[in-house]
Amino acid sequence: MDDNTEAAVELERVLFEIKKVIVGQDHMVERLLVALLARGHILLEGLPGLAKTLAVSTLAKAIGGSFVRLQFTPDLLPSDLVGTRIWRASDERFDIEWGPVFANLLLTDEINRAPAKVQSALLEVMAERQVSIGGITQPLPKPFLVLATQNPIESEGVYTLPEAQRDRFLMKVTVGYPSPTEELEIVRRVGVSTPEASEVMTVVDLQRLQQTTDQVFVDTSVAQYAVDLVMATREPGLRGMPELEPLIDFGVSPRATLGLVSASRALAVLRGRSYVVPQDTFDVARDVLRHRIMLSYEALAKGLGADDVLNRVLAVVPAASISPVEIERAAANGRAANAPAMQPPAPSGAGSLLGTSTAVSPNGPTPASPAALAGTESPAGDGPPATGPAEPPTP
Repeated sequence: MDDNTEAAVELERVLFEIKKVIVGQDHMVERLLVALLARGHILLEGLPGLAKTLAVSTLAKAIGGSFVRLQFTPDLLPSDLVGTRIWRASDERFDIEWGPVFANLLLTDEINRAPAKVQSALLEVMAERQVSIGGITQPLPKPFLVLATQNPIESEGVYTLPEAQRDRFLMKVTVGYPSPTEELEIVRRVGVSTPEASEVMTVVDLQRLQQTTDQVFVDTSVAQYAVDLVMATREPGLRGMPELEPLIDFGVSPRATLGLVSASRALAVLRGRSYVVPQDTFDVARDVLRHRIMLSYEALAKGLGADDVLNRVLAVVPAASISPVEIERAAANGRAANAPAMQPPAPSGAGSLLGTSTAVSPNGPTPASPAALAGTESPAGDGPPATGPAEPPTP
């Protein structure tokens, strides 16, 4: 059994331990593990009572790390997070009382209820993984991860997260309602006694798995696919999607490219592979990009969200014509430079993405038909498109 297969088995044990407590929400639970492996912070957005907080606390129990929950409120102060200086009269000197952020997993519950000065206090914590008070800098424990939740329907007593802070999160995951079958299972499990998760992994094991994730091979063609997705949000007209230009004010930042690659690596480890295929990047794209893209007033007036725009991008931008066998061979030989790469797009026009690219999927090529942004919106397919973009819909 190789290292990646062994890692997948260990992570599967963590997954099943979480599923003892959490019913459904498979996408959210998988993305929590992806964020852990990629060392990225994650933002969970969903209606009340959808097990967001419970999923994070259960994950902390399963991996055996220290866990702190901070309930954000409008009267919270930055010192309540990072700590403050305290005057010791008996010693006639100042001491530093460090705050509760010093934990492996930090859950900031309802992050949009705290004012801007508290949200900004998290910036150094999330980006630099350290706290500075009175000229003294204290590093945070390793591993360290911020998991934030927010309620999308609250309108009073909430403060919208600034773009700079949203960009610090590796992923934003939207959490939906359970199905009727899952709702019945929730009643059955919690009706008598709430199940408890057990520790199946240590912090040392998690750090080893993070190092394994860092070694996952990313072929040049896969990295090019991530770059193409990012560039399509910045210059959609040059990428065969002129209808998106009036809908996007600003495309995603370079952190999105790095996030796509790191999240793809983590997802590949979860799937037991030592290399990334375009399908991995396709699967994490919405979670990595949705909170970074800035829509125009026209898009908001039409009732379009970030996912509507991303569905169009994912349906049009093709992946490289390279098979998993070729990627595995390149990974084994360590010759990424010699692996087949996608042809660069033409300088401009809708024909820049036309070609014969093939989507790479665990179940084989999966064509995806682009969805029209005008009228009813349908999600993109289950994999990158097998061909270039279709003609835009006739108004």
